[in-house]
Amino acid sequence: MSAKVELKNSDFVHLHNHTQYSLLDGLTKVPALVDYVSEQGMPGVAITDHGTMSGVIEFYTKCKDKGLNPIIGMETYVAPRKHTDKEAGKDKTPYHLTLLAMNNKGYQNLMQLSSIANLEGYYYKPRVDHQLLEKYSEGVIVLSGCIGGEVGDNLRKDQDDKAKEIAKWYKSVFKDRYYLEVQDHGHPDHPYNWTEQQKVNKKLLTLAEELSIKPVLTSDAHYLKHSDQQAHEILLCVQTGAFLSDEKRMSLVDFDLHVASPEEIIGRWGKEYPQLIKNSRAINDRCNVEIELGKILIPKFTVGKGETEKSLLHKMVYRGLAWRY
Repeated sequence: MSAKVELKNSDFVHLHNHTQYSLLDGLTKVPALVDYVSEQGMPGVAITDHGTMSGVIEFYTKCKDKGLNPIIGMETYVAPRKHTDKEAGKDKTPYHLTLLAMNNKGYQNLMQLSSIANLEGYYYKPRVDHQLLEKYSEGVIVLSGCIGGEVGDNLRKDQDDKAKEIAKWYKSVFKDRYYLEVQDHGHPDHPYNWTEQQKVNKKLLTLAEELSIKPVLTSDAHYLKHSDQQAHEILLCVQTGAFLSDEKRMSLVDFDLHVASPEEIIGRWGKEYPQLIKNSRAINDRCNVEIELGKILIPKFTVGKGETEKSLLHKMVYRGLAWRY
C-alpha cells in the first residue's frame, strides 16, 4: 500500500477506551491506564466512556501529572430517529459513535451532548441524534465508531450505499474532523480475529478512499490487560443478572478487548497500513483541552432591572414557600 515507514511507540495513541466509569462494562482503572500508557512511551490517551463524562477530571489530572495529553471524549449513543422518540419497536437499539474534544469549545459541547442525552434522550441508553450533533459540532472530532456504529452496522449488513450516505453526512458536518474508525480485532493476524470486523474494516478502507475521509485505527479497550478478561466476564454477569455457568449469557470471551501495546499494533498494521497508526497520533496532536481547576465557579444569573441576584433568590424562595405551604 505504501513505502516502508519506520514506526515507533509514540506514533500510536489509543483513542477508544472504556474505564470503570462505563458502569458494569469497563474494567480499566484510570490511574492504571495512565501509568501503562506512560510506560509504553505513548504521548497521550483518550477516555471514551459510554454516554458519560464522569471520569474526565480524574483522567485529566492523572494525565497531566504524567505529562500525557488527556484526550477527553465519550462514546455516545445515537438514536435511530430523534433523541426524544421512545417507541419500543423502533428506538430501543441506538448506534455507537466516538466523540473527542479538540479544544475547550469541543469539551463544552461534549458536556452539553452528555447532559441532553441523559436528561432528554434517555431510553435504555442516554441518546443524542443528528440534529444535536450538528448543533454542538464545533470543536468536536468524530470517529465513526465500532461495528455497532451507523456506518459499521450498515456495512456489516451489506447496506453499503446507506453507509456511504451516512458517512457523507458526517463529513458535511464535521469536515476534516470526521474519521472512519478501523478496529484492531479485525486484523487477520489478531489472536482473536473477528471475521465480521475484518469484513467491515475492508469496506471502511474502501469507503475512506472513495470519500477522501481519513481512516484511523482504534482498539476498543474495556480492560487493561488480557489477564483481566475473566474479571470482565464477571462484570458482564453482574450487568445482565447472569451466572458464569449460564450457557446463553452475554459474553465477550471470544474478543480480546485489552489495551494493546504499541508494539502489538505496529506489528499487525505497521507494514501495510502505517497511516492508520500515524493518524491516531495526528488526532492526539489536534486535541488540546485546558481545564482550570482549583477555583470556585459560581454561575451568573440574568436579573431584571432593579434586581440583584440576592433579591431574586429571596423572591424565588418566598414564592416557593407560598406555593408549597
